[in-house]
Amino acid sequence: MMFALLVIATLTATTVWLASDNRRDWSSYSISILFVTWLALVIGLALCMSRSLLQRLPRQMPYVAAWLVIMPIVAGASMVAHEFDDALQLQLVHTDLGTFVRDNVAIAGLLGAAMLRYFYVLAQWQLRLAAVTRAQVEALQARIRPHFLFNSMNTVAALIRVDPAAAERTVEDLSELFRAALGHHDTGDGTLGEELALIERYLAIEQLRLGARLHVRRELHDLPADFPLPRLLLQPLVENAVRHGIQPLREGGEIILRGQRDGKGVRVEIINPLPATLSEAGNGHGLDSVRQRVAFWYGPLAKVQAGPHDDHFVVLLQLPRPTA
Repeated sequence: MMFALLVIATLTATTVWLASDNRRDWSSYSISILFVTWLALVIGLALCMSRSLLQRLPRQMPYVAAWLVIMPIVAGASMVAHEFDDALQLQLVHTDLGTFVRDNVAIAGLLGAAMLRYFYVLAQWQLRLAAVTRAQVEALQARIRPHFLFNSMNTVAALIRVDPAAAERTVEDLSELFRAALGHHDTGDGTLGEELALIERYLAIEQLRLGARLHVRRELHDLPADFPLPRLLLQPLVENAVRHGIQPLREGGEIILRGQRDGKGVRVEIINPLPATLSEAGNGHGLDSVRQRVAFWYGPLAKVQAGPHDDHFVVLLQLPRPTA
């Protein structure tokens, strides 16, 4: 916000100077830039110091209160500048005190209202986007494919007599999957390490069901386990890879999980055999949801790409470390 204040103040001073009759008076322009820059810094400092108090106010009141904070600062700074000009006889201010203060307060009031209105609309848009993202997360968490549940329970039932230990491990893995899918109702914050652990539990269940048809190659090089990642971002992509890339093939196939550091961020690829028809390659709506969540979490620098490459279907995610 400080940068926005400085830019708006400088543009305002420049516009007023260009509209005046003394456009060749560069000293007056320089003093005006110095004054508005100092004023913008004071206003920014005051708003930063009062942020905790402003955030406690309901609805639109923080923006109204911020506007009320700006007005006396502008009036006081204008009076100080006018008196300073009179005391040093600089003759940079060519109007009386009342007119100078009135004009500055009027300009600051209009610009402040417009700027705060912009920040309010931006905040409301961000809240709506966050609400949509939370709704998508909750829908994803509530989506337990019946066929996966039934197949998993059948696998457990088949293992109970022949391998009770494996049956117990499968129940534990299934429990963790359900915990991740149904047990959280917050913002969906997680880490890459937690997501990879969840993927391993899911693959362990599918390995028991598909047996030799499922091969998994892991090329995960020095990935930061504490990298911030929304929960259930990667696991549904791996599930799609199994469902659309392995299950339709009688002989099965190999899923490749590839990941590495990418500067301060990470690069993750999920690769599966390309099915006979491209329409079976994956869930377009699911990829759209992933793109929206990635854009919300990581901003415009993040990248999500999906499509066929040779005889494989590749999903690529390039995620920068989100700013605090």
